Amino acid sequence: MDGPDATRSLLPAGFQRYGRTKATAAAAGDDLLDIIGLSETDVEVYDAFAGTGSLTVAEIRRRTGIPQQRLLRVLGALTEKGLLVRLPGRAEVYSAVRPEIALEAMLRLKEQELASARLVADRLRERYRATSGERAVDLIEVIHGDALIAERADQLLRSAEREVAFVDKPPYARTPSVLHPAERDLLGRGVRFRGVYERSALEMHDLSSDLEAGLALGEEARVVTSAPLKMIVVDQRVGLVPLRSDRPEVGAALVIHPCALLDALGAVFAFLWQSGLPLRLPGSAELADVAPSDDARLLALLTTGLPDRSIAKQLGMSYRTFQRRLRDLMTALGATTRFQAGLQVATRGWVTLPSTQPPIEDDVSERAGSPSPRP
Repeated sequence: MDGPDATRSLLPAGFQRYGRTKATAAAAGDDLLDIIGLSETDVEVYDAFAGTGSLTVAEIRRRTGIPQQRLLRVLGALTEKGLLVRLPGRAEVYSAVRPEIALEAMLRLKEQELASARLVADRLRERYRATSGERAVDLIEVIHGDALIAERADQLLRSAEREVAFVDKPPYARTPSVLHPAERDLLGRGVRFRGVYERSALEMHDLSSDLEAGLALGEEARVVTSAPLKMIVVDQRVGLVPLRSDRPEVGAALVIHPCALLDALGAVFAFLWQSGLPLRLPGSAELADVAPSDDARLLALLTTGLPDRSIAKQLGMSYRTFQRRLRDLMTALGATTRFQAGLQVATRGWVTLPSTQPPIEDDVSERAGSPSPRP
């Protein structure tokens, strides 16, 4: 017989899964091979020795049909694991070690590795307890799932009594399409809202239904080219930040209570706020009062640094119409370049430049941090 004995096998029941689909093998509960580090090909070669004492490489190949180079690699692996031994002599002849001996040695090695892993885990656990203290769990919470993150952000926002400070940038737990209901309610109660928007975030917002609505109610906003992280900080007492910022979804977030990490978030926000350009959209009364009504929205969007095509989209017009409107505005300002137009706008007081001096009183610089109200 050229093939392995169909009625006999060196391995006990539960280890013979070659020749079946992986789904069938899993259903039979015989994934024990994965535990001890054997592949289906390893088992096939090992079982080729059933009913025989020893085999040459050529005989094993005839029984299994495995290509020469691949077979040699498998034979080497089985020999290293103690399941086969190469007999002395010039020809490449192999003999199988009885499974109760070979498998017992392999399982004993796995047990030793597992015991070592337990020791390492125990040491790490003790080190963590020694350095973090018993209150570590009270200082930082981990939340998983966009729905839970959005719900927790809503809870934190509605608990605000004095100020909400946030940095807005992707990713989002929910689409930033309208003004957050909590922001509308809190602004009505006199809670201060300060937001730093990364430029990329503005392209994802519907400015007319979201940012303009907030600015009209009193939100203070600034724009930066890039922000290192998304955050919300409520009343200097609690912050919310995504666990990762390099993925298209939020996935997981940290709720941070008073500690050095919350202080660091506050310092980051204070720096971004000081360096950001004030965002003046038509919803802002000060811009509407000084700029001609037809130009107010166009001018406001130009100050954000958005790409021209994004501005045209926000204005609901074609790119060519946007270019014509921009040329008309520059002509009205007596400017031939955008730089000159910017100087004219600043000279006329149509925009307010950020102060180069640190704020006299900045609550968030002492302790703040917060993902955007748009979680």
